[in-house]
Amino acid sequence: MSLIGEERKRKIMAIMDEREQVTVRYLSEQLKVTTETIRKYLEELEAEKKLKKVYGGAIRLPEELEEPSYLKREILHYEEKRRIGKAAASFVQDNEVVAIGEGTTVLQMIHHLVHKRNITVCTNSFPAAALISEYANQQAFSGEVIFLGGAFSLKHMRVTGPLSEQMMSSFYVDKAFISIDGISLKSGLTSLDADSGSLSIRMKEQAKRTFVLADHYKFDVRGMYRMADLDGSMTVVSDRDAPRSWQAELAARGVEWVTASE
Repeated sequence: MSLIGEERKRKIMAIMDEREQVTVRYLSEQLKVTTETIRKYLEELEAEKKLKKVYGGAIRLPEELEEPSYLKREILHYEEKRRIGKAAASFVQDNEVVAIGEGTTVLQMIHHLVHKRNITVCTNSFPAAALISEYANQQAFSGEVIFLGGAFSLKHMRVTGPLSEQMMSSFYVDKAFISIDGISLKSGLTSLDADSGSLSIRMKEQAKRTFVLADHYKFDVRGMYRMADLDGSMTVVSDRDAPRSWQAELAARGVEWVTASE
């Protein structure tokens, strides 16, 4: 699929975000392409489980209510996550205090924090804390880990809940690095889990600067829980440039966008 094709598919999903259903003819008029081209895009979006084709158009699928397990998320889009994690880690400087949320994209940062000096990491991610411990045993990590307490999820390998948020409120950090399940201009940052999303926003509130790690599969996706609007307090780190239809609005809001290199 060309970049133009991907951009058109994102526009279709943006339109679907406003409507319960659309017709092929309406999409053809909005995107100024043939109805045959629209049908092709709808077939691809249906295969990606983003909508359902019906006679003469498409309808929006019900919102996904269940978050995949950590083990399932770990193998999804690995290369994109690896690039994003490396790019995000480049913003961490010696002697900083950083909050690192849960998630398989944020986890990729840990590999690139080695040899930075005197880093303090606040995290609710058990895999992140375990990986830092491995590097520390190899004398490749210099610093401390503050593991947030709370209710531990065996399925998602993280702690969340009121205790975690209360503990996070006790710390001010230089930078927060958080994962999300969906990102769009209209809905902002969204999560499939209210507790996880709430703790991520608490990290954002305690940080001087927030970095949102999001691969392009999360563009124009909306989770059940609304976290925050896209605003000038955050930098988005992704494997692709922001959709062209977003760029003017992102600039107006002061949102910085960083595209990870190959």
